[in-house]
Amino acid sequence: MNEIVQGLSVKLYADGADVDAMGPLADDPLIAGFTTNPTLMRAAGVDDYAAFVKDLTSRIIDKPISFEVFADDFDEMERQAHALAAIADNVVVKIPVTDTAGETAAPLMARLAAAGISVNATALMTLDQVSEVAGALAGGPPAVISVFAGRIADAGIDPVPVMAEAATSLEAHPELELLWASPREVLNVLQADQAGCDIITCTPPLLAKLDCFGRDLAEFSLATVQMFRDDAVAAQYDF
Repeated sequence: MNEIVQGLSVKLYADGADVDAMGPLADDPLIAGFTTNPTLMRAAGVDDYAAFVKDLTSRIIDKPISFEVFADDFDEMERQAHALAAIADNVVVKIPVTDTAGETAAPLMARLAAAGISVNATALMTLDQVSEVAGALAGGPPAVISVFAGRIADAGIDPVPVMAEAATSLEAHPELELLWASPREVLNVLQADQAGCDIITCTPPLLAKLDCFGRDLAEFSLATVQMFRDDAVAAQYDF
């Protein structure tokens, strides 16, 4: 394992919905947990949610897995959350920070925490949202607050100060972990670590790039030149 990766404090969660790809990662000491969402599941061709959850939790039994509710009604979200949590002890239930009308899900999160359900509050992008969700989940079972740093960056805003301030605001609540969601490049792993985040999610392509940390740039440049040459030869390009 890369020495830089070994020295990280931030935990790596694998993000995806391909059961055959996620299952083998259960034994990887680098991977501390797993996340998925309806968009990833749809892209992976999942058509039976309950079967997907049961299949994945039968393969991964000792690391947390976050599964998201898909209702847009808080009562139905609550029912789905209880149903998901009942499937396996390592299930963490993802609750979006609001419904599609923008109404806060904080009261629902508070009820779930009071019921002993571990929540992953998802799709947060503002510090006000972090504060509100932390207030709802504080004092309950272990919970995760997922701030979509990658989408903050997509808006042209540097996510690092935002994540660092969020991490500081959660220091008084050790039961709450801050997750850097939607990373766009492998550099985000180092940024999440330096900002004080507890967790960062990584898709398989980003996980594969972790071995690049610390690589000599002159050697990396040469390897890139060789890649371009190899592909040109393989394509049999000619003028």
